[in-house]
Amino acid sequence: MQTKTFQITENSGIRIDVFLSEKLEFTRSRIKKLCDDGCVCVDGKTAKANKTLKMGEQIEVTIPDNKNLDLEPQNIPLDIIYQDEHVAVINKSQGMTVHAGNGTEGSTLVNALLYHLDNLSGINGVVRPGIVHRIDKNTSGLLVVAKSDEAHLSLAKQLEDKTCKRIYIALLEGVLKTDKGRICTCIGRNPKDRTKMAVVANGREAITDYEVIQRFSNYTLCKFSLKTGRTHQIRVHAKHLGHPIVGDKEYGYKNQKFNLDGQLLHASKLQFVHPITKETVKFECPLPEYFEKIIKKLK
Repeated sequence: MQTKTFQITENSGIRIDVFLSEKLEFTRSRIKKLCDDGCVCVDGKTAKANKTLKMGEQIEVTIPDNKNLDLEPQNIPLDIIYQDEHVAVINKSQGMTVHAGNGTEGSTLVNALLYHLDNLSGINGVVRPGIVHRIDKNTSGLLVVAKSDEAHLSLAKQLEDKTCKRIYIALLEGVLKTDKGRICTCIGRNPKDRTKMAVVANGREAITDYEVIQRFSNYTLCKFSLKTGRTHQIRVHAKHLGHPIVGDKEYGYKNQKFNLDGQLLHASKLQFVHPITKETVKFECPLPEYFEKIIKKLK
């Protein structure tokens, strides 16, 4: 455990999470967790992540030691779409958890990354090395991994600024009437079931654009574009539309017509500015075979 102190020498009106993310080179999500855990104090009082700092205030940050989890490299097959010295783009398979937590300690994407890649960023600690953003266990598709801390900070900033583009393909229950639209809600923990998310009045802003690709007799193939990155956002918004994702037993129908291991949701396109070259890079991967089989059946 280590403690760091900072003195505010000018009245800039900066938020504490912004200030500390620059000083400590942590992501703002990590700063928020430190604040939520009571590890950040201003003039001796615990502070929230959105606190605006004033001249003369003193900040004290207690940084806990990383948990000593035994993260072993595991030779798990991994579809690496692209990699260089700073980033890697992975096509994650359905059924693979991204990192340890909630009872999951092995056979994760992180275990596979530790085996296949020569280096990973350390900003998110030993539990989530290299992980900048996640996709659900039973969602397939593209995600970018940071191999250096410099790349991690840049990618996290792009996600925060909503300049990183992510396109998903999903098969929805029922026939969606509108061709395209935007869903703007607030998403937070479901008050009736804390393991799930829901559209709630006091949640965080969540914005998703959607567009119909093809309609079938009882289903709709749809494209989703994330403008924010809330937990389970597309799954919750699909349910909010009244057309949950096929195969999603958490947010969709309990009785599913098809024998699936999870929701038919695939992260098909990813675009971001390369942290080092500053070039815009684009990646795309096709629907997995089990998803294509369902589409062919419907056709």
